[in-house]
Amino acid sequence: MTVPEPLSGLVLAGGQSRRMGSDKAALVSGGATQLERAVGLLGHHVDEVFVSTNASQAGDTVRKPFPQIIDRYEDLGPVAGILSAMAAHPDRAWLVLACDLPNIDDETIEFLLRLASAELPVTAFRSVVDGLPEPLCAVYRPAARITIERFVADGIKCPRKMLINSPTLLLEQPRPGALHNINTPDDLAGTGIELAS
Repeated sequence: MTVPEPLSGLVLAGGQSRRMGSDKAALVSGGATQLERAVGLLGHHVDEVFVSTNASQAGDTVRKPFPQIIDRYEDLGPVAGILSAMAAHPDRAWLVLACDLPNIDDETIEFLLRLASAELPVTAFRSVVDGLPEPLCAVYRPAARITIERFVADGIKCPRKMLINSPTLLLEQPRPGALHNINTPDDLAGTGIELAS
């Protein structure tokens, strides 16, 4: 690991899953929810993992078993979770992972951590589709907070747009397809992932 700050994990699981029509964190594969799988994966690489969620979901059966950071901001999408974690623990760096990446693996996480910049505020992967930053599998250092807050103050909520327009180390994915996400029921076809019963 190359970042100088203490590093914690943050699984983003506070979204409304509107396009899926069902809670993406609760999708099941191999007997585990996507949230359980993401938390377990990050736990291989950092000592402490938190689940980012909103207040209305904090007590549900999927999220309740895990340490949580409740969103302090509304209507910011995944940026709410990242900023809330930074506010709760301002001296930490964050290994951030969305809960809807069924192909993410230890190799990809290890590669990210091994090459994470000790100088730039954010290290992320480059999309294999369009070459743009993948902001939801990334390392955010404390210095990123002020930049993110400035974007939010200017009305920009898209984390990808933030990384495009700020100092970010972009890495090539060691295993293309690892960051493919699932957003709709059609995306589940052939994945072996099922809606929670």
